Amino acid sequence: MKIGFIGLGTMGHPMARNILKNGYELVIYNRTIEKMNALEQVGAIVAHSPREVAEQSDIVFTMLTADAAVEEVILGEDGVIYGAKQDLIVVDSSTISPATSKKVAAELVKADVEMLDAPVTGSEPQAIEGTLTFMVGGKKEIYEKCLPLFNIMGKNSYYIGEHGKGSYTKLANNSLAAINLLAFSEAMTMAAKAGIDPEIFVKVVSGGGARSAMVENKADKVMNRDFTPHFMAQLLHKDLGLAADVAKELEISTPMLGVGKEIFQIAKAKGYGAEDMSAVIKCYEEWAGITVSKIKEEAK
Repeated sequence: MKIGFIGLGTMGHPMARNILKNGYELVIYNRTIEKMNALEQVGAIVAHSPREVAEQSDIVFTMLTADAAVEEVILGEDGVIYGAKQDLIVVDSSTISPATSKKVAAELVKADVEMLDAPVTGSEPQAIEGTLTFMVGGKKEIYEKCLPLFNIMGKNSYYIGEHGKGSYTKLANNSLAAINLLAFSEAMTMAAKAGIDPEIFVKVVSGGGARSAMVENKADKVMNRDFTPHFMAQLLHKDLGLAADVAKELEISTPMLGVGKEIFQIAKAKGYGAEDMSAVIKCYEEWAGITVSKIKEEAK
């Protein structure tokens, strides 16, 4: 079986590498040509368009940044749909609108191509380790055909339901993650402003009901002032915008989502968009007039 992979950014590159490491033939495409070099050197086949990837593949994964990119790569000129043979499967792991997922799936089925919307939880470290979690919408029998690949790139995969359900799940998940991150940022800032050692505060939090993956994954980055992106703040802001659209569609009230979206907009306006999402704490630090960092040993 030959696998195609389109989109070799922060997440896509390690995901594609894990497929290659497990013995599959891999055909790759990325708009920025240089991002294909490392995988080509270890055996990947370089294609020159999404169409060319589809022509050579049985299953094509896409991992792209936004709805427009997904539509262009799959349905646009020289897109996957124009190189698709009958029974091709397209698996989109991008975080996009459920409406876009359903639209693309409907267009592909006209060409006898099946699609899964299969976004992931986790960021760059989990992509490298192959411990992502997939949430999948589409036909269950197609999900089961792709399960061995999900198991290579992730530790868990869940079949959610029909087309679009994976995307709905992802946006709800990212809303929760963002709100947790903001709660962590507020609490860390409060503790630091009160003169509490941030490292001790994190130990306290990790032993009680306030513990969370955001504390576990982001506390060290904040305290070490390491905002190199595992997942960029501007991408999380984009996801919150999509989640807000879903809330409108479903006619539900989401006040925390609304506030969170605005705070990430502020972070983007201040120039933190290309940094890790944990850089949002810089907004709180500015408002409080402090910096949350490790206390030097001699000061303890």
